[in-house]
Amino acid sequence: MDEKISSPSSEGWKARIEKRMKRNMYQWHRVLGIITIVPVLFWCLSGFMHPFMAHWFKPTIAHEVIKPVRIDKNLVRYSIQDVLKNYQLTTIRNFRMVTFNDQLYYQIKDTTGTLHYVQATNGQLLPKGDVVYAEWMARFFLNDQNSKIASISKQTGFSQEYKYVNRLLPVWKVSFERDDKMDVYVETSSSRLGTFNPVSRKAFLWVFDTFHNWSFVGNISNNVLRISVMIFCLSIIIASALSGIVIYGFLWKKFKKPGATKKTGTLRQYHRQIGIAIALFTLTFAGSGAYHATRKLNPNTLPAMVYEPSISAAELPLTFANIAWDWKRLENISVVRMGEKIFYQASYGKTEQQKPEKVYVNAATGQTLPNGDIVYASYLTDKFAGIMNQTSCDVQSSCCEPSEEENSCCLSGSTPLLKTEVLSKFESREYGFVFKRLPVVQIAYDTPDKSTYYVETATSRLAAHITNADRYEGYSFAIFHKFLFMDWAGKTVRDVSMLLAAFSIVVVGFMGLILFIRK
Repeated sequence: MDEKISSPSSEGWKARIEKRMKRNMYQWHRVLGIITIVPVLFWCLSGFMHPFMAHWFKPTIAHEVIKPVRIDKNLVRYSIQDVLKNYQLTTIRNFRMVTFNDQLYYQIKDTTGTLHYVQATNGQLLPKGDVVYAEWMARFFLNDQNSKIASISKQTGFSQEYKYVNRLLPVWKVSFERDDKMDVYVETSSSRLGTFNPVSRKAFLWVFDTFHNWSFVGNISNNVLRISVMIFCLSIIIASALSGIVIYGFLWKKFKKPGATKKTGTLRQYHRQIGIAIALFTLTFAGSGAYHATRKLNPNTLPAMVYEPSISAAELPLTFANIAWDWKRLENISVVRMGEKIFYQASYGKTEQQKPEKVYVNAATGQTLPNGDIVYASYLTDKFAGIMNQTSCDVQSSCCEPSEEENSCCLSGSTPLLKTEVLSKFESREYGFVFKRLPVVQIAYDTPDKSTYYVETATSRLAAHITNADRYEGYSFAIFHKFLFMDWAGKTVRDVSMLLAAFSIVVVGFMGLILFIRK
């Protein structure tokens, strides 16, 4: 007979190996759990604050936008040419019209980036105009004309209380002497609200930045180390969750049953049951968080994506009076450069019969550029793509000339175009409210990574550049970290579900800690 009979010694050897594997798996699970208990508490407890502050205790403000008004033709008694000549501004970057305190002003940006305010009616320069306008904007947004101003300061970078998510720079920080210690951030160059922070939101931002984003690590070292430490801890959390699934899920019958005392056994039982129940959430929170963190290692070039070439007064021969504007719809006028050509950029508001639009008029010939907004957005896209691809196309130079017959430039002329569209509202999936800027022109190219540019032509800025890598990470973070898959039940149910999942992870962690201490 060829039947093999296992010897007692071989069975004992297998039993010893299995016992050692069990012991090692238990030990590693405990060690991994202890290592991650503090990061888990940091992330979960600080994460609790986000839905609370974003949903149930969200601060409000009287006005969030300044609605554009039609330009009164009778108030434009001084042309931009007169103003530039009177104040010896031979070269500028741009200008536009702003209305506040019942006056119409030219807001002129010189070559240093300084904004000057000159009344269109009498040609008088407004002293400290940008500070005056910043205060007016802040009071308008708050609907507060009485509270004293504690301070006004210009901010050219992001900070703990003014995060990158707010996008707009530079901004003025206007602090009020009120019970809520309100700070209002305004961008005067576009008349937009950056954000507003009462004392409650300031506290939330500190907690979230410290314990969720781990800014304290970056403060004592650098951003690369901060992200690396976070990814390391998240990897340990994933390993701890996977080892728990293996021990308490797949191999539980092979492990020794708890037996010290009834109390310890009950605690171990709940630790096992709740841990298995929420293991998927632990993995999705940690996995999507780690994926999100890896994207933060890439340099952020978006704030630098603005095209502001110099424009001389001599390049603006035509005054407004020589151009047939639709004054009933005209809300603003600015100027842009496309190659060697200068265009007035007119913003027309909507009526019952017409949609809002931008019209481009050649400042030398008075001719209107057909489909001008798409042409200019394509031109800007070529500039920005050249910088991101580190080509010879510099953002302040001309890499291609705009064509009045074709909507193409360097990039758009060599790459198949999938879609061009003017967006006047945020899209929930790809271009959401987090990007701040509207309206924008969406230009999608048929590249391997489906590269899509969102260009704000009013400020000549790149609002967003989305590729497939960004989409995958964005969907991962939205679905698995912010519970977007629960949107069908409403925002309240979604936030409650997210809070319960995070709370359960904290409970399991505490149970594991107690078991470790008792052991």
